[in-house]
Amino acid sequence: MKRRFGRVRAVLTVLVVWGALTGGGLAGGPPATAAGTDLRRSGAAAVAPGVTYDEFRMTLPRGTVHGHLLTVALTDPRVSVDLLHPGVVGARSPVSQLAAERRAVGAVNGDFFNITETQHPGVPPTGAAVGPAVAAGRHLKGAVPDGQRFGPVMPPGATTEDVIGVGYDRRARLDRLTLRGAVLTGEGALPLRGLNQYALPVGGIGAYTAQWGPASRVRAICGTDTDRAAPCSTETAEVTVRHGRVTAVGEAPGAGGVPVGSVVLVGREEGARQLRSLRIGEPVRVGSYLVGRGPGPLRCAVGGFPIVRDGAPVAGLDTGAVAVRTSAGIGTGGRVLYLMALDGAPGQTGLTVRELAELMAELGARDAMDLDGGGSSTLVTGDAYGATVRNHPSGGAERPVPNALGVFSAG
Repeated sequence: MKRRFGRVRAVLTVLVVWGALTGGGLAGGPPATAAGTDLRRSGAAAVAPGVTYDEFRMTLPRGTVHGHLLTVALTDPRVSVDLLHPGVVGARSPVSQLAAERRAVGAVNGDFFNITETQHPGVPPTGAAVGPAVAAGRHLKGAVPDGQRFGPVMPPGATTEDVIGVGYDRRARLDRLTLRGAVLTGEGALPLRGLNQYALPVGGIGAYTAQWGPASRVRAICGTDTDRAAPCSTETAEVTVRHGRVTAVGEAPGAGGVPVGSVVLVGREEGARQLRSLRIGEPVRVGSYLVGRGPGPLRCAVGGFPIVRDGAPVAGLDTGAVAVRTSAGIGTGGRVLYLMALDGAPGQTGLTVRELAELMAELGARDAMDLDGGGSSTLVTGDAYGATVRNHPSGGAERPVPNALGVFSAG
């Protein structure tokens, strides 16, 4: 496989540079074809200033891979990127709908999410994403514990806090966002371990705001930090704080939207015992934020796990499971963003995570993330009339998802 990808390096380099810089004010050349390769490209077409769309087919021993690629030149001042979502964390919408509502010129599906609850009968899935989410600079949610995630096995060293995002400096980067927060009471500070998450750490307290939506909060106390299928906790508490004072104290997590100006605190085990000490009327303040490791805050971010770093696949990627996949990659020092989704039409094959990493590296990505795949994999382009789904979702129709990476162009 490594040899096959290596044979197409020259043609991919030419094509990616041309596609990334169309509309960006720098020189490029037309698409080229290298003789003897098994990669066939349609040729990059401008979607909007600074954004191009291309597709390719690649023949592997087990079948044909069909892929769709958006190349985004962040050097173009007319171009921006943001997280698309249905308005609340615990909800899902098709990528085409998310893109059309925001008039994005392109988008791909984002993070893995709480899609089913077969291990916990009677507990409804929330539809909420696994990792941190930042939209237009607003911190929407934190990451669930590693053992509570959905999706393929992560490589060694990866965590649910890993994200790909774009900073206020207009550079894309891989980062890791950790939640910091506290519940300030008259008796002291209680550590906050969750923000709008479908799963809380054992012994922790989580905050749910109006951004969570009407989804049930019961799922938050099920499973453990290492076992998603573990039973739901029997020691729980829920406290409502409105305009800085406790207005309700209960035993079990509830459902229903959280009004603006209110925060619902859910605790399990030790966190529940701490919350039960609060009294109605007591003054309480809740604060939280996501802390990254990179230079400056991220304006938008979506969760996933790294598959390429410094131009090479990371160690320990899965080489067995073949699936339709979505990936986001970064090139040219954070100035180019690659958004890629495979096609799920019948008769076509997918890629292993390792093969996906090799492909993204050949496309020019120095760093790349694996995003949700399978029936979620969707790539769209948009214009004034709406959004067009470019790939064939493997389920036969678009799967509603909790978020997507959207591309905008003022042109």
